[in-house]
Amino acid sequence: MPSPIIYVRKYRELDMKRVSEVGGKNASLGEMFQHLVPKGIRIPDGFATTSQAYWAFLDANNLRPLIKDTLKGINIGSLRDLRARGKKIRDAILKAHLPPEMDKAIRQAYRELCKREGSRGPTDVAVRSSATAEDLPGASFAGQQDTYLNIRGEDSVIDAVRRCIASLFTDRAIVYRVDKGFDHLKVALSCGVQKMVRSDKASAGVMFTIDTESGFEDVILINAAWGLGESVVQGKVSPDQYFVFKTLLGKPGLDPIISRRIGLKENKMIYAPSQKSPTKTVSVPATERRLPCLKDEEILTLARWAKEIEIYYSGLAKEKRPMDIEWAKDGVTGKLYIVQSRPETVQAGKAKGILNTYKIKKRSKILAEGLSIGSAIGKGAVRLVKDIHLLKEFHDGDILVTRMTDPDWVPIMKRAGAIVTDSGGRTCHAAIVARELGTPAIVGARTATKVLKDGQKVTVSCAEGETGHVYEGLLNFEVDHVDLNKLQKPKTKIMMNIAQPDLAFGHSFIPNSGVGLARTEFIFTDYIKVHPLALMHPEKVDAKTRKQIEDIVFPYKDKKAYFVDRLAEGIAMLAAAFYPNDVIVRTSDFKTNEYATLVGGSVFEPEESNPMIGWRGASRYYDPKYKEAFMLECKAIKKVREQIGLDNVIVMIPFCRTPKEGQQVLDVMAQAGLVRGKKGLKVYVMVEIPSNIILADQYAELFDGFSIGSNDLTQLTLGVDRDSELVSHIYDEQSQAVEDSIRSVIRAAKKHGTKIGICGQAPSDYPEFAKFLVREGIDSISLNPDSVFNTTLAILKTEKEVGRV
Repeated sequence: MPSPIIYVRKYRELDMKRVSEVGGKNASLGEMFQHLVPKGIRIPDGFATTSQAYWAFLDANNLRPLIKDTLKGINIGSLRDLRARGKKIRDAILKAHLPPEMDKAIRQAYRELCKREGSRGPTDVAVRSSATAEDLPGASFAGQQDTYLNIRGEDSVIDAVRRCIASLFTDRAIVYRVDKGFDHLKVALSCGVQKMVRSDKASAGVMFTIDTESGFEDVILINAAWGLGESVVQGKVSPDQYFVFKTLLGKPGLDPIISRRIGLKENKMIYAPSQKSPTKTVSVPATERRLPCLKDEEILTLARWAKEIEIYYSGLAKEKRPMDIEWAKDGVTGKLYIVQSRPETVQAGKAKGILNTYKIKKRSKILAEGLSIGSAIGKGAVRLVKDIHLLKEFHDGDILVTRMTDPDWVPIMKRAGAIVTDSGGRTCHAAIVARELGTPAIVGARTATKVLKDGQKVTVSCAEGETGHVYEGLLNFEVDHVDLNKLQKPKTKIMMNIAQPDLAFGHSFIPNSGVGLARTEFIFTDYIKVHPLALMHPEKVDAKTRKQIEDIVFPYKDKKAYFVDRLAEGIAMLAAAFYPNDVIVRTSDFKTNEYATLVGGSVFEPEESNPMIGWRGASRYYDPKYKEAFMLECKAIKKVREQIGLDNVIVMIPFCRTPKEGQQVLDVMAQAGLVRGKKGLKVYVMVEIPSNIILADQYAELFDGFSIGSNDLTQLTLGVDRDSELVSHIYDEQSQAVEDSIRSVIRAAKKHGTKIGICGQAPSDYPEFAKFLVREGIDSISLNPDSVFNTTLAILKTEKEVGRV
């Protein structure tokens, strides 16, 4: 006699051994409910219908033959054919009735859930689909089936279950199964019914235990927006973005939040009074949009939970298992919850050690820009698509441009040469699908659908950092493929010159011994934007500039805190990417004309006839006219090292003309709480002025290390303004005068046991120059990321020749 059909399982009865019965999402929720709730991670209660219930539903309505016949010979390349067949199956399912036993079991499970929740009336639930073939490693696509939120009452739950089953045959789900080779009649659907978290009154979002762009595994990425989390998943908003450094998470006294980016969050999804339309999307007030959705302690709580979930699932899998997690904050109780968790499959499935770098040969006019997804470049004709259901034609390689995508767009996204959306963040639907497809995408481009014209030829570049650009015309670009697994490690330390924090995670995969030059100037211009003295003395700038500053720093009331936090986060992103290797951070080295370009800067900066050798570097730091601004820089570095915990940061002072200046700078640093030698702090000095070489013995007594800046050293040794085209033919880093100077300072450093490296441009441009440095016994060579591979090969060869192995 056959065993009775089990139609429903409570979460407390489920675990990952029941994936075939309730699908990946529901099995995972049950696993967490049983094993992680006792550890303090909150999971809303619920239940799930089973695969047995699904097959019983199909058989009770004789739907298997209809599904088989309808999908036989389907052409997924034809939108018309795909839509017609999918609609026929969905309509049949929506007209069908649940078997009485299944109907009774769901109603009873819902009543019991209401009772457990202490509800006086019908409790609000989310009804989510969980296919038995999804969320397995290598088989997870964003939003194949549908989700229904704020469902109340037994009849509404039954209706939502039926609609969930129908969504197994949406166009994108059919295409997905064909692509993955799954038999349509061997994939069942389980419906999860979970108590809602009232995030419509607070915030919700998604988080990953890996950087979704680079695959860097030592961070947790949290995206957050106001209202229900579906607005983030579906890409309807540009959310807040927070990065937490996983390695230091949970260590006493540390706050390892390394980045906070506030998104636009133009709208939010909330409850609606009618069960016919249980949710609605409303506009968010302008001031609320710019407020962070989470407090720091909430960010850290979510990050700790994410780390705990990753550890737990990695233990089950017996291998590292990055996770994709949905969370929500209850606006009534203020409590945080985890509502879904599944393996991250895009970055986790990529081959390790293969570096593909894209580079545009010549740029053109920028037409639109937003957040870059991936690091590739695509080009083609723009196809403006306002409604996917009205689209009749889409050619392979077209550039898909739209306000946002949802799961129905997947068949078209698969054919696109690149994707550009007005809204969305790094974890929106468009971003997730683009990553899995390996298609370059720009999300949150805001005005793309307005400025780009249908049929217009464009190039979409995601190869230039966090900001992706849509360029006019079909531009030429090159792609380099490097197998880093084959690269040996030389005795000479190979470090890198890094300026953009958003590129650091990706660059960390290049074989390296840390960062020999972390430039802060990019952080000033792109993260801070305002001159530090304008932040400290807003009364000295005009009313228009004051308003501009207020707008930039909002919601900060303390403008000094804004500067410290923004600079600290930029440095922290660089330091975390290469932790625990040294990251040598050069304090700001703008010239006066460059400082003046910052908002409010012209008021505080003098006009110099030759800024290149004027008021720059060390000379500014102790000067009463700039000292207080430099002390803010020091406080930011102190925060990175002591509050965040990234003690691999080394401070480097540029353009220090005399040993006396060096001591004055060290004194100012100490006043700001950065004391050389305290808590392991090392301070280096740039070698870029002839006096640094002539007085190397005295500098060695003041500083822990030297770093040669070959650009300025060449300029000052040869008396050539490197900005002047008239004498550019004389500028030569490989001249005997420059090489003799470098040889001299290397010997002086060796005599004193002082670390010495080089961070100038020359070794990146000239392999012969790098060989010269190796022969002279330099400790480290810091290179531009794109020249590491070839220069390392040259260095390995030279080390073998000179016996330095």
